[in-house]
Amino acid sequence: MGDERGYSSSSLPLYYEWHGESSGSEPPLLLIHGGGSTIESNWGRLIPALAPSRRLLAVELQGHGRTGSGVGPASFEGSAEGLAELLTELAAGPVDVLGFSNGGQVAVQLAARHPKLVRRLVVASAPFRRDGMIDGFWEGLANATYADLPEPYRAADLAVSGDPGHAERMFHLDRELMLTGFTDVPISVVASITAPTLVVAADRDVVRPAHAALLASLIPHARLLIVPGNHGDYLGELASADDPGPLERTLPFLIGFLTEDGAQLSDHERELQSHLRH
Repeated sequence: MGDERGYSSSSLPLYYEWHGESSGSEPPLLLIHGGGSTIESNWGRLIPALAPSRRLLAVELQGHGRTGSGVGPASFEGSAEGLAELLTELAAGPVDVLGFSNGGQVAVQLAARHPKLVRRLVVASAPFRRDGMIDGFWEGLANATYADLPEPYRAADLAVSGDPGHAERMFHLDRELMLTGFTDVPISVVASITAPTLVVAADRDVVRPAHAALLASLIPHARLLIVPGNHGDYLGELASADDPGPLERTLPFLIGFLTEDGAQLSDHERELQSHLRH
């Protein structure tokens, strides 16, 4: 199957793209980007690395990239429901899920609300309580204006939306989502997740490593991975670093987790995993 793209038929149509080829029995890997991002800016390095051996489904959430801003505020729960509708419409589930930052919070909600749609879950650099962020994060966000949005995010959004005002609307959606729409996720919700889960954070992340460890301790049988780096560089996010090294070092761990149930590794995946031994 070649690359395909389109929009869901929900009340807020979500843009999606298929990439890659399946080389075995693994389900597709759903990629959920972080705040301020597009498919290209968040996954521009990861998709080429995995596409030779994995079917990938990348989406753009409310107000991001090619998806419209909608008429109401964004929410993690609402985004999870929109993704559940998309997966059902595409008959794509169950899928493996990789959610980064705000996308990780959406992934938690998706796995908790729709366990039959999620086989394995990777939650990357995502808080589940407000006290999980580093000192100064909330004050900085409260005082932030659109002028503070880094230029790479503006440029990436304009490149695909074609609308100079789209990035500004995205900024305000994301800011309000975090400031007023993010409440602590009840322990009962994270404890209800049944999918095997890997919680990932960087040692210089905006999410405290201890907070990632707490999340991993609350999800039954979850694993924890703390990697050297900052918020996003270890996934190859284009706006966070020009160095592909952090992604190259982290990717074998992600592949190992997604295939550790005994699935046969492809030659491409085996080559990526060899980075751990050299």
